[in-house]
Amino acid sequence: MKDFIEIDGSQGEGGGQVLRTSLTLSAVTGRAVRIEKIRAGREKPGLKRQHLTCVKAVAEICGAKASDVEVGSSELEFVPGAIKGGEYRFDVGTAGSVTLVAQTVLPVLIKADAPSSVTITGGTHVPFAPIWEFFAETYLPELRRLGVRVEAELDTCGFYPAAGGVVKLRVWPLADGATPSRYELTDLGAYRGGKVVGVVSGIPDSIAEAEVGIVGTQLRELGLERETRRVASFGPGNYCYAQLDYERVSVVFSSVGTYSKSRKAVGHEVVTAVRDFVKSGKACEKHLADQLLVPLEMIVGGHPEYNPGFEWQSNWSLDMQKKTKHYTTNSDIIGKFR
Repeated sequence: MKDFIEIDGSQGEGGGQVLRTSLTLSAVTGRAVRIEKIRAGREKPGLKRQHLTCVKAVAEICGAKASDVEVGSSELEFVPGAIKGGEYRFDVGTAGSVTLVAQTVLPVLIKADAPSSVTITGGTHVPFAPIWEFFAETYLPELRRLGVRVEAELDTCGFYPAAGGVVKLRVWPLADGATPSRYELTDLGAYRGGKVVGVVSGIPDSIAEAEVGIVGTQLRELGLERETRRVASFGPGNYCYAQLDYERVSVVFSSVGTYSKSRKAVGHEVVTAVRDFVKSGKACEKHLADQLLVPLEMIVGGHPEYNPGFEWQSNWSLDMQKKTKHYTTNSDIIGKFR
């Protein structure tokens, strides 16, 4: 009988992070998992299309035997097999986040036996998920510092509810000797400048112009370059982001517009996020911290402060803006796979 690591999907933040981290670590460690109460902490518990896509994607990549699950399922048994490189296509089928799917499969693919090409279709700029620019400009550069070889391209933007966004990844297996023995994000270095960008599709340019004006004016001390863009997509959409470039890291702060959110609210969300980060004086933005945990664990080893009871060397250090609930949840799940 297969020994399963038992995961309570309601623990910690009680959302999709528990599922995604469990799937990734099951595949890379070869250890079977049984997850119960999936997303029990959410208003509509159980698997949504984005989470179902993650299950099917990781199962395909590692030849797993998985429960026959569907949208709304609250339990999953997942028995991984060998990780295979190749050409993969995954379609969320809704505006569920493609970047969260990408963050689930990418750490698996660096352990594959050959390079991989991945096309993911869904939402590229949706609420409550990293927008494409954060994924490409903040998250991926840190993975590259860890020795990960990955190329990424935004083919088409996808907004809620029309979706249809397309991203493409090219991922190579980790090369022997390419990974560092230690990783640190403890010092930003000098500020090199930044920009604020407003993006629209199928709606007036004046919306992006207003958002950029709010951010640029209220953050005048940062000297942000201002830019507006119009993009093609399957449905109307809007987002605004500020990117701050430091010697050590570039950080993206964003807000996605919706039918019920005014351009003023979008601009102020970006301003608040930037000010909170700058005021903290920390080097590692709060969302980046939790997103780096799995790659850090896989590549340079864990951190004892957040997983008591294990004896191992601390090989990385983050000067974090804030320890979020996602961060502590991720840390707890990682501890179950040791």
